[in-house]
Amino acid sequence: MAVITNIRTSKNITTNDDGKFLLQDVRPEDSVNISFIGYTSQKIKITTFGNDLTIALAKGQIDLKEITITNHADNLTTSRTLSRIDLNTMPVRSAQDLLRLVPGLLIAQHQGGGKAEQIFLRGFDADHGTDVNVSVDGLPVNLVSQAHGQGYADLHFVIPETIAGYDFGKGPYYADKGDFCTAGFVAYHTINVLNKNTAEMEYGQFDTKRGLLMMNLLSDKAKEKGQSAYIAGEALYTNGGPFDVPEHFNRYNLFGKFNAKLGENNNLTLTVSTLESKWRAAGEIPGRAQAEGYIKDPFGSIDSSQGGYTTRTNANLKLTSLLKKDFIWENQAFYSYCYFNLISNFTFYYADPVHGDEFGQHEARDIYGYKTALSHRNYFGNTTLSSTAGVGIRYDHTHPSWLSHTLKGDSILNFIQYGVVKETNAFGYIDETLESGKWLFNIGLRFDYFNFYYLNKAPASDTASSIYNGLNKSQEKSILSPKINIQYTANQEIQFYIKAGKGFHSNDARVVIANQGYQILPAAYGVDIGLNWKPIPNLFINTAFWYLYLQQEFTYGSDFGDESVEPGGRTVRTGVDFSVRYQIAKWLFANLNVDLAKPRDLDAPKGGNYLPLAPTFTSTAGLYYRFKNGLNGGISYRYLDNRAANADYSLTAYGYFITDLTANYTRKKFEIGLSVENLFNQRWNEAQFEYVSRLKYEKYPVDEVSNTPGVPFFAKLKFAVFF
Repeated sequence: MAVITNIRTSKNITTNDDGKFLLQDVRPEDSVNISFIGYTSQKIKITTFGNDLTIALAKGQIDLKEITITNHADNLTTSRTLSRIDLNTMPVRSAQDLLRLVPGLLIAQHQGGGKAEQIFLRGFDADHGTDVNVSVDGLPVNLVSQAHGQGYADLHFVIPETIAGYDFGKGPYYADKGDFCTAGFVAYHTINVLNKNTAEMEYGQFDTKRGLLMMNLLSDKAKEKGQSAYIAGEALYTNGGPFDVPEHFNRYNLFGKFNAKLGENNNLTLTVSTLESKWRAAGEIPGRAQAEGYIKDPFGSIDSSQGGYTTRTNANLKLTSLLKKDFIWENQAFYSYCYFNLISNFTFYYADPVHGDEFGQHEARDIYGYKTALSHRNYFGNTTLSSTAGVGIRYDHTHPSWLSHTLKGDSILNFIQYGVVKETNAFGYIDETLESGKWLFNIGLRFDYFNFYYLNKAPASDTASSIYNGLNKSQEKSILSPKINIQYTANQEIQFYIKAGKGFHSNDARVVIANQGYQILPAAYGVDIGLNWKPIPNLFINTAFWYLYLQQEFTYGSDFGDESVEPGGRTVRTGVDFSVRYQIAKWLFANLNVDLAKPRDLDAPKGGNYLPLAPTFTSTAGLYYRFKNGLNGGISYRYLDNRAANADYSLTAYGYFITDLTANYTRKKFEIGLSVENLFNQRWNEAQFEYVSRLKYEKYPVDEVSNTPGVPFFAKLKFAVFF
């Protein structure tokens, strides 16, 4: 994704994933400029033709003046520029910060530190990933028909220091993205080669400790032959905050990556990783609990048995081949094993006044996948046609999956659901992009086939048997998703675009079988109209007006006694996204994101058509500095406005304004850093939900908002050594 510009003609091209490019209309003695955000630009005079030339860029100061708005297929997401700027200027402290890098995306943690974060984006409370497609090096993160929630996307297996870059796109406009890509997608890419070894220790409040080690495994001679390998390990422990029930959150990560050049035209990459995590959770607390003396402060707990344990192990193999006539062929195979066990209690003594409403969610899962794509560029004078065709398959086998009524975290009273899930998704897509002059036209078509299978294995006396007995165990359906994107690049300072497309999110297999195939793959239809603009050399602006219609919203109940995801009605969202990146001085950068949305239920009467917890106004912004002497860091805020907690807005989920601070001193051999979350020690609620709950000894249940308090002032120090 480096930009190559012919200085004489001002024509430019971006390099592909392997760094290769083809620039047309070049004459002897022409000069080309090579630029990439965060690296020192180079100017090279062309003196010979017919020979390969390798151009290596060196790390350098960030300069927004170097940004060029290009009219190429590689930039269809309109996000690559934003992502490159943000990853080079915004400090990343954790796996959660990786999600916060996406403009307009906010997260919440509400059941201890080990669970996947709740995601808010474009007017969606996307739960743990139902409407946001997440991947790492092409490996899907979202879990279909997961025990806790459809599309569950737990990124905690990622060590943040291994991330080299990320792409994101909002809306359902991308042919290579399938299930869950309605609000958008986030795709992370890990580092191929370490430029230094790192050993790091972190210490913070609430008994927080973290250790990190990243090391190259091969010599410099091996790198010269196109081979590299490194390993990264992470260990984390924290009590998570001033909770009366300490989280005792442990997480262990191990990651390895190997790259090899096979001959002149083949690159092989193998990544392996494993995660183990265990924690306790205070849980969500009804607003009345403290006032009535059930807890002494907001950090109390009513059920101290809540918590979880999870593991995930991944293997990901990718082969990229350069074929004759400049065809690029990518093949990828992956495998994941996931284990998940979670104990929760949201309603306390509402459903069972004697034993309480505590419930457990459990699964063990194998994921197998393969995908292949063939790409080619054809040149016709000043017109370029970029073509990609891909097919693939993913198979999930969950054995078993259960939802149970539990007591004190270790006794199962009865199974609400217990069974085996098998789910297959086969897909294919074609993507054609025509670049001609100032215009770009992209058309894509995606085909997805799903087969859902659920075998109920609960005892005949349990709740599940009354639901599934006599039903067909298998359902299937396919869906076509067309996409179209048009760009007009007036010059290197301004670009207009319009996007339109159809996407979808699949439903949980248990719900599919229970409903006998009704609305298995509800579609989403979206339109974006926007622009990228550089009114002055050191200012970049992106804005878009957007619309999104869903055939079926997914809604979530208390989990106890219900499916994990239930079919809802038709919904519509409209909104505005606005992002600004400004370089105030060589060493000082500013960013601002403002995102407005109006989410509504089309099948409900006016006044009762709010979408619970859906964000309507979010904003993030920051000032970041980076001096040549090694001082770097910044101050930033994240804002979430008040929003409806239920359909008629009689209950409110209150917003927050939280300020974070980072300060580092980075030298060639070491780094010392300080990070502070919630700098001004604001009292805030990180997660909020409407529940009908009953506390012990209460005569009647109460419908109100339960919440998990946000962490107060939290400071953390780090010391890293590079060798």
